[in-house]
Amino acid sequence: MRRFFDGSASGWDERTNAGSPEHLTALAAGLLHVTPAPERILDLGTGTGEAALLTAREFPTASVRGIDFSGQMIAAAKAKVGLDRDGRIAFKVADAADIPWSEESFDLVVQLNVPPFFGEIARVLRPGGHVVIAASWGAATPFYTPDAVLERGFRRHGIHERAAGGAGPGLFWVGRYAEPSLRTPI
Repeated sequence: MRRFFDGSASGWDERTNAGSPEHLTALAAGLLHVTPAPERILDLGTGTGEAALLTAREFPTASVRGIDFSGQMIAAAKAKVGLDRDGRIAFKVADAADIPWSEESFDLVVQLNVPPFFGEIARVLRPGGHVVIAASWGAATPFYTPDAVLERGFRRHGIHERAAGGAGPGLFWVGRYAEPSLRTPI
């Protein structure tokens, strides 16, 4: 899988229409349900960084980190940032199944067109934090996960649906991590 994405990185945005309004509409719609504004954001499976860059624009005071297991995709994402004197946006080669940050590191975790990693998202999400899962082309999106699966998988970890719906050609699901006193045991 890593070799596939490393080999596909060059020209990825042009071939997949990444960064286009159609590609990002569902994620943008999901972000509208995130309040209060997050301080720290993680984009899992960032690819060439388009979702991370969108969240950085939507939440201009937040620190944004993007990870992907493809070094070539991360190189493409880094090239888009340019000079970031404050280090507000950064990309790193890492696996979403083993996120390299400690517990409760992020207020918002986003995934665009990537399978969910329920346990890892819950581990790095702060109490009261949000998760936004978006599929650019709805059920036709590779790695699409139906809302019922998202609801069931996240509920097991104390994350409950806040909003779900469609926007443009895509779908989004937004969950919020309950405060510790409101979590139900697995």
